[in-house]
Amino acid sequence: MSEWWSIEVFDASELPARRWKDSFQDDLTEAALTNGAIEWAWHEHRYGVVFEVLFDSDEQWEVFRALPAVRSALDGAPDPVNGLIIYRGRGGGSGPRKPRRPRPAPGASAMALPEPAEERVLHLAGVAPPGQPEAVLESLPRVKHPAGRCRMGA
Repeated sequence: MSEWWSIEVFDASELPARRWKDSFQDDLTEAALTNGAIEWAWHEHRYGVVFEVLFDSDEQWEVFRALPAVRSALDGAPDPVNGLIIYRGRGGGSGPRKPRRPRPAPGASAMALPEPAEERVLHLAGVAPPGQPEAVLESLPRVKHPAGRCRMGA
């Protein structure tokens, strides 16, 4: 299965990564193509550059990585210790290969549910004069209902 590999070079105080790209772009691209690269791309960001290359196998990547031209380009990075990253996958802000699973919202956005309010019961079948409807309903006779005991009008 084909895999992307990225070489990411960051700007340094004495040499911007774009100048490094201008110096080694042809060498890296030629080395990739002559060693079986399927695709390649250069990306310039405000913090540096990324060279992405797609090989059919890990063995092709290892051969490419071991070439003297590639080692020379990596050694010529503006800051080869802290400003050079080599990794599997697309570079820069391309995002992960697998989407992230949704996670719960942070605590600041979580709200407590409102307390349950007292349930109101409306008696729509009975007619009651203004005043205390409960007192009128208490005075109604109880009748047998197939579902059990209930008040008339309830």
